[in-house]
Amino acid sequence: MLKEGVSRRAFLTGVAATAAATATAWSAEAQAPPIPIIDTHIHLFDPMRPQGAPYSGPPPAPGATPIAAYPERYRSLAVPLGVVGAIKVEASPWIEDNLWVLEVVQRDPIMVGVIGNLEPDKPEFPEYLERYHKNPLFRGIRYGNLWGRDITKQSTNPSFISGLKRLAEADLVMDTANPRVPLLEAMLRINDAVPALRIVLDHLPALDPAEADQAAYDSALKEIARRPQIYVKLSEIIHRVNGQVSTELSPYRARLDTLLGVFGEDRILFGSDWPNSDGVAPIDKVFAIATAYFLEKPRPLAEKYFWKNSVAVYKWVRRTPSQPTV
Repeated sequence: MLKEGVSRRAFLTGVAATAAATATAWSAEAQAPPIPIIDTHIHLFDPMRPQGAPYSGPPPAPGATPIAAYPERYRSLAVPLGVVGAIKVEASPWIEDNLWVLEVVQRDPIMVGVIGNLEPDKPEFPEYLERYHKNPLFRGIRYGNLWGRDITKQSTNPSFISGLKRLAEADLVMDTANPRVPLLEAMLRINDAVPALRIVLDHLPALDPAEADQAAYDSALKEIARRPQIYVKLSEIIHRVNGQVSTELSPYRARLDTLLGVFGEDRILFGSDWPNSDGVAPIDKVFAIATAYFLEKPRPLAEKYFWKNSVAVYKWVRRTPSQPTV
């Protein structure tokens, strides 16, 4: 049942029926405006560049060519769904791609931030951090279990921790990658060592711990609940379970309930994971599953999830009047 007089009719935003069904609009009155969406997790790449791209989305159909992911392509899909701004998360370990993506996002004001790729333990990290931080669209870095990196090992590396302290001093964010139970435990160690650093756990709804890991998973979440600087993207809600994909809410509800209970209303973020999400479901289904869950919640909570918390976490750059301010 809807709470606080929330009306399902408020979903109607005047766009086509499919888009309207997934646009985010809660209200005690049907006439109230829709909730704007800041998508905190999309990827940009172009496999047709002369140098190619180390990642170009989910595998295409046999014989098909990978499609470049640029802001204009995302805009055409996401604006009808209620998106007013997006943050690009790194999709390349190449240091030069930090500059490439900053140049790409600069051209389209729907892009409000970039989470880049820098390695905090490297001697050149301070120089690169200072260089890229001069661009206000550069909002942090991503580091986790990808590109052959091991965040568990790095969480006890003094050089890595020193780099993260510089990141925190710059008021920037560290996103993680590919959640596993050891990653959650590593984030607790990093939070102990760098308590001022804002940490964002990506795609935690997709982590289905094995039975042998369940106790450690529960213990890590219990401790994370006490750490106000650790946030979560309720992204990759739709994912493969035993090889099957469902676009219905029911298989995912219990996990979402658990994570909302752990992180509370002030530490949750929306992210679509586009176009990586195409590997499991079309983008409108990705939005619809999140919308269906938060339609059951009070409007103020939904506003925090879909945009307000992103301001506090990423301190992103407002580039158009349609992008909201707190």
